[in-house]
Amino acid sequence: MADGDITTDAAPSQAEWKSNLKVIGAEQGFFEELGEQHSALYIKQGGTLIVTFENLDHVYEGGAERMPWGHGFVTSRGWSMLGLMAHDWTWYRDEAVFDFFDRLRADGFFEQFDKVVFYGASMGAYAAAVFSSAAPGATVICISPQATLDREVASWETRYRKAWRRDFNGRYGYAPDMLTAAKEVSIFYDPRMGTDAMHAALFRGDNIRKYRCRYMGHRIASLWILMGQLKPVIEKCVAGEMTADVFYTMMRTRREVTRYQKEMLRTVLDDGRPWLIANYCAAVLARRRGPNFRKALRAARAQLKGG
Repeated sequence: MADGDITTDAAPSQAEWKSNLKVIGAEQGFFEELGEQHSALYIKQGGTLIVTFENLDHVYEGGAERMPWGHGFVTSRGWSMLGLMAHDWTWYRDEAVFDFFDRLRADGFFEQFDKVVFYGASMGAYAAAVFSSAAPGATVICISPQATLDREVASWETRYRKAWRRDFNGRYGYAPDMLTAAKEVSIFYDPRMGTDAMHAALFRGDNIRKYRCRYMGHRIASLWILMGQLKPVIEKCVAGEMTADVFYTMMRTRREVTRYQKEMLRTVLDDGRPWLIANYCAAVLARRRGPNFRKALRAARAQLKGG
């Protein structure tokens, strides 16, 4: 979700970046540092609030003028924004962040909006799920979420070792339990990604809608950007118009994206059926050049001829 952010030749210090956000927060809403590893920027606009979660380092490295993820997209729609930022792979497991959302709920912050939407991907999706419980009735959009990294519950999760030492119990702990009061939850994941599929299976409830994103991997959002579909997907979810038919129609454009085609090639090669390899490679080569596809096509045809 590129925002056309301003960049500078010299990368700013983190202090300069935060100073800039403090000015913006004072003018348009607020900016708060939540302990040593997290911060929040609120920009007040319309009656829809989008709450986003991301990694802080990805934000301020782009320049002193750079805004939190999705700022340009969100504000261009006239929506209000609350952007949560993490300075490390913390999964937002911090008492200061817990206290922040407790305070917002107690103060009735979310009640001033007609609609509240929590959005995140991977670590941000976990955070979107758990903190949405501070705003009952919210819409939640989770891309490749984790249910928990608690070793007693998800010992099969072998990624994210840096976060294993953190406490995933207590307040805002187990993501599936935190979604019971949400109005609608959309979970997007690749069922071929074993660990992602296992996390997705833990999310259950009448308010949960799951969308299978086959061959898209863990970094679904980045692929959607290449497809030009990230913004439309979010807009449909915000409007309450997302359905399985709508989603899978939108995903048809994936067939023209090089990254998706390469992933599919790896998949059909692993499958080992020469007729399938030949058919897929021929379909791609009918649209564009591709030496790897041509090589695979020749090998598959030779195997079919020899068989």
